[in-house]
Amino acid sequence: MSAIFLSMSKKENTIFGIYPVKEAIKSDVTFDKVYVQKDSANDKIDAIVASLEKQGASINFVPVEKLNRLTPGNHQGIVAITSPISFYTLEEIVEKTLENKKKPLFVILDQISDVRNFGAIIRTAECTGVDAVIVQKKGGAPVSGDTVKTSAGAIFNIPICKVDHIKDAIFYLQGSGVTTIAASEKTDTSIYETDLNKPLAIIMGSEGKGVSRSVLQLVDETAALPLLGEINSLNVSVACGAFLYETVRQRRL
Repeated sequence: MSAIFLSMSKKENTIFGIYPVKEAIKSDVTFDKVYVQKDSANDKIDAIVASLEKQGASINFVPVEKLNRLTPGNHQGIVAITSPISFYTLEEIVEKTLENKKKPLFVILDQISDVRNFGAIIRTAECTGVDAVIVQKKGGAPVSGDTVKTSAGAIFNIPICKVDHIKDAIFYLQGSGVTTIAASEKTDTSIYETDLNKPLAIIMGSEGKGVSRSVLQLVDETAALPLLGEINSLNVSVACGAFLYETVRQRRL
């Protein structure tokens, strides 16, 4: 099949088919997610996957039914989502930020899967002076048209860093003198009793499970928001907003 591009927004596209994806790799395109048919026995797709892995693209091997849902045409076993933004490496952002700020502020998202929550967090992060949002390459929400829309364009004003593993990001930040604090309902320490006026990375967990147990074991501190009603959890974008504005409040005192 000839090259086919399904426009999702002015700066984001779904590309499907072997040759369209090959051509996109040759051009200046940032891939957010690539979906490959599981158990594919196509040498051309294998070559594409090898090339994308060198670029650090997030590759997901999925059943053919998933690809059929993503495209209305002949996907030939591969669908790529290009990103409307360019991603940064964690090292370059942390190093640059620490050179210019005494108290940097980062947000780490541990497997946030809803694109609207992702966009809302980015919007609040930009409004509260966050220096970068850090996400894992696999398992999180893609940077889609809905993400851009929900962020109200803020995604173009704040660096987004993709890392192989959240744990590696935590270790790197800690080694750079940044305190890591995870939002967790499994602690008695209130966010309002926590010192946020220092180099800081706030970790927010997924919508269903919160911050993963393995991540909680690595962070320097945990903190919770008081819940005074019958419901025992907040939407993650709302909770992140509360954490970030408490950080702003403490730093303005």
